[in-house]
Parts: sequence; C-alpha cells; structure tokens
Amino acid sequence: MARTRYGKAPCHSGRKAVRRSASTGSLAPVFSRPTLGRGWRGHAHGMGTQHAETERKYDGTTLPERLDRVPGVAAAQSAEPQDLDAVYYDTQDLRLLRRHITLRRRAGGSDAGWHLKLPRGGDVRQEIRLPLAAGGPNEVPAELAGLVVASTRGTSLAPVARLHTRRARLLLRDDRGDTLAEITEDRVVAQILDAERVPVAPSGDQAALAEDDAPGDRPASEAGRAGGTGTEVCGWTEFEVELEHGTPALLDRIEAVFADAGLVRSTWPSKLSRALGEPRMAEARSAGPASTPAAGSAGALVMDGFRAQLDAFLALDPAVRRGQADSVHQMRVTARRLRSLLKAHRRLFERDHVEPLAAELRWLGRLLGRARDQEVLGEELVDQLDAVPAQLRQGALRGQLTERYAQGYRQAWQRAVTELDNARYFALLDGLDAFAADPPLNGRANRQARTYLSEILRREQRRTLKRLDRALGTEPGPQRDQALHRARKAAKRARYTADHAQSHIPRRTAKRAAKFGARMKKLHKVLGAHQDSVVTRQELIALESQHTGSSERHAFAFGVLYERQRHTAEAAQKRLPKLRRRAGRRKLTRLP
Repeated sequence: MARTRYGKAPCHSGRKAVRRSASTGSLAPVFSRPTLGRGWRGHAHGMGTQHAETERKYDGTTLPERLDRVPGVAAAQSAEPQDLDAVYYDTQDLRLLRRHITLRRRAGGSDAGWHLKLPRGGDVRQEIRLPLAAGGPNEVPAELAGLVVASTRGTSLAPVARLHTRRARLLLRDDRGDTLAEITEDRVVAQILDAERVPVAPSGDQAALAEDDAPGDRPASEAGRAGGTGTEVCGWTEFEVELEHGTPALLDRIEAVFADAGLVRSTWPSKLSRALGEPRMAEARSAGPASTPAAGSAGALVMDGFRAQLDAFLALDPAVRRGQADSVHQMRVTARRLRSLLKAHRRLFERDHVEPLAAELRWLGRLLGRARDQEVLGEELVDQLDAVPAQLRQGALRGQLTERYAQGYRQAWQRAVTELDNARYFALLDGLDAFAADPPLNGRANRQARTYLSEILRREQRRTLKRLDRALGTEPGPQRDQALHRARKAAKRARYTADHAQSHIPRRTAKRAAKFGARMKKLHKVLGAHQDSVVTRQELIALESQHTGSSERHAFAFGVLYERQRHTAEAAQKRLPKLRRRAGRRKLTRLP
C-alpha cells in the first residue's frame, strides 16, 4: 500500500481551495435535482440487501509496517485498488446528517449501488444496499426515500456533495485464509454541491489538480456559492478499518498498533461531514435545542432523557418499515418510555403541552401493540403445545396456530406501517421535535436534580404500591385482573422513571436509582406474566369456540393449555407480596 502524505488537511481548515467555474465549460451538468418516486410505502423490505458495518476511521500520514504482527493476524495482503465516485443526498438543512444517516449513490468498487447507512451505536451502522439501476442520478429510490421519511418529513432530497476516492486496500487474514478486516487508505477529493442549483461533477482535470496542489479546506459556508455557478474542491487522506470476520477486540488491537505509528481516531463520523466542514455542520446543529435548562436542574435531567429516547425512537422507524425482527416491540417500548417520562414529570411542564403529546403516544403504542399481541400469543400458545401429552399432540394444530398468528402479525404490522405514512404520525413527530427543541418548562424545573429525583421516585413508588394493594384486596375475578394490570403499568412507569435518570446523575446516586428500577422491573415482569395469562386464556376460549366440530383432541389440547395458563396466573399472584415488600422499601428512594 502506498505511503502517501497527500491532502492531510481536512476540508474545514480554511486553507485556500481549488475553485472552478461551471461557465468555463470544464464541468458539465450531469444530473438535475432528484425527486421522490411515487407510490412508496416504505415496507418493501425484500427489495434490498442489508448488513451490519463495523468500522473505525483514522487520521495520520502513513500506515505502520508489518500489520501481520497484530495478534491474531497471520498475513497482511494487498488487494486490488478501487476508484470510487459517490454522490451524497440530503435535505438542504442536512436532516439526515443530523441523525447520523448517510445516503449515497456510488459507482466503482465491488459494492456499487445505492447505500443507506443507519446508526446502530458505537462503531456499528446498518447498511442497506440497492443496485445502481434502482434509481438514476435524478431520482432517489422510493424504498430508501421511504426509510428516511421520519427524518425528512417530506422535504426534498438533493445532492449535497460528490466525493471521488482513490482507495488502496490491505486485507488482514487469519491462518485459514479468512479475511478478518480490511484496512483502506482513502485519498478523497470532495466537491460541495448547492442543492438550489444544478449540481455538476468534478472532471478528471479537477481531480488531478486537486491532487497535485494538495488543496486544503475552505469554510463550508462558502461551498458552491461563487455567484451560484462556482464549485470548490478540497481533499484529504484518511484510513479506515472495517471488520469482515474479525471480532471487535481485533479493532482494539489494530488501534493500539495505529497509535504507536501516530494514527489517531478521526473526529469526523463520516466522509460527508468532513467534506461539508465544521461551519456547515454547526449551521445544521443550530436547528437543535433552542432552549436548554440549567445544568444540574430537574429540567435538564428530564430533557436529557427525553431527547435520548426521541433519538432512539426515530432510529427505530426504518427498522419497523422494513419489518425487522423485534422492531415493532422496541418502537412500542420506546413510545411508552416517552409517554411515561411526560406523565411522571408532568408537573415540570405546562400542562397544555404535555397532555396532547401523551395522548398521541398512547395512540401509537396501541397501534403497535396489535402486532405485538399477535406475536406474544403465537409464541406462548405454540411453545405451550409441548405440554400436551405426546399421544394427543397434532402437528396440524401446531401448524394452524403458527400460521394464524403469523398472518395476524403481518396484517397488524401492515396496518401500523400504513399509519406511519399518514399525517397523524408526522404531526406527532413534529410535536416531539418541537417539545425537545423548546421544552415548555415551568419554575419547578429549576429545582436541584437529585432532590427532585428522590421525590419523584417516592411518588412513583407510592402510586405503584397503592394500585397493587387495591388489586390484592379485590376478590379474584375479572375486576382483580384489571386492577393487577393497572398496577403493572404503574410499576413499569416507576422503572422507566429510574432508568431515565441513571445516566444523568452521579454514579453513587445512580446505583441507588438502578436498584429501585431493578425492583420495579421484577415486580412488573411478574405482573406481566399474570396479564399474559389472562389474555391467553381469553384467546383459548375464543379458539375453542372457533374449532367447534373439530377433533376432540383439539378441544383437549386447548383445555390443557388453559389449565397451564391458570396455574401461571396463580403462581404469579403468590409471588406478589414478597415483591411488593422489596419494591416498597423506603430507602430505595433516598438518594445519596
């Protein structure tokens, strides 16, 4: 691999950039502003391929020698270099980049096509790929546009940058010849495109000039604004390490070797952010919170938790649209966490702002819950069939139940995704964003966070115990079942309240809050098992009536399952007094 020192300066350093005018004729317009495709619903999840990408970026001048000496690596072999040409798309105010999402159309290399990269945390991103033919330069593929609609909210996607990368590659292999990781040295020439004009591509002589002169960077606010016709080019070199069959521990070992050679982790999360530069990124970030509560206050604690949950919620939207496993459940949980946060801390806010949002989050939770209910019922009933005596088991019944609930889940998921394309859902997203940007806090929000948290945990504890005591004092039957379900929801809200606070308070205080949350979690899990039993028994009665006239073995199987569910409910109720005592200890809410 070449040991180049080309283009060390990042694009935002302010050094003079190479500039060309489209009026000279050296740059020809190659595409116009793209449009969204028609008829998308965002749930054509079988069209593209996807994989988890784990990589790290580094800045420096040269790679270290003898990377085959990294522990666990048997050989370091050069691979065919690649010439990559990518156009990146975003809204004019960079809504995708603000959410750490990148969308590009790239030619060259082994994976040419459309690439959508979604954050998954840490060094991992989910990459969804479509072939180049899925959309020309003038049109973003409908499937990909649909997957980011929670971020774009109908705002047009347009080219914002074009990057030409000359990539040298080094493959790290184990003793069996399998590729553990790929190390690349990327020499990048970036051209910033103005979404408000016809963008143009860097020509070959521009790229050569940029390489010869080793241009530095320019203020991103000046990019592509030379009288509406100019274009600026900047360049830099960066190094990437992407895992293939290696483990995350290998990344750490490679990083240690890099550090000894003077390579450091890049502060830029992506090539696009580096190309745009700090001024443009700062401008995009200015669309963030307009109002920030005082550090250490109750308002700051609550709003930090709210914004973290909102980010998690929006990150789940593409997964739900693609029908990824467990995504509906996780989105429902996150919606519940947001609603619980609003309800538990409602006294810190102007009430007129909290209640409408909480009501809409409840609507969304119920919408997603229909699919989740089908999932839980199917798993519960099919798994429990193993309890039926072997001589009475029927494979036909297992197949019927599996198909029934799989179809029920698909239909409920389809209805949910359809609603995610409607105005009501987007109004909810706008409301959540507005709440996060300018929270309607009142004077109580200025209180010291730790004192406030002790009080709110105690309040949630009393609320939970009151509901549980009322339920346990009710005669067995439907009314008691409903009361236990209300106690379960109270315990879950108490747990979420503790969870929200843990990452925003001192460690010693957080440990006590974590213990409180763990006790409430055990309580609501047992109450949840009881509620699942209630719902499953109701479902079994409905199934038995629908199978009237079928095999007597069906009826017997339903009877066995019903009795097991009844025993599950009884066992859960027997555990409640002890769990109540443990969750109700006063010291759990006395935060140090």
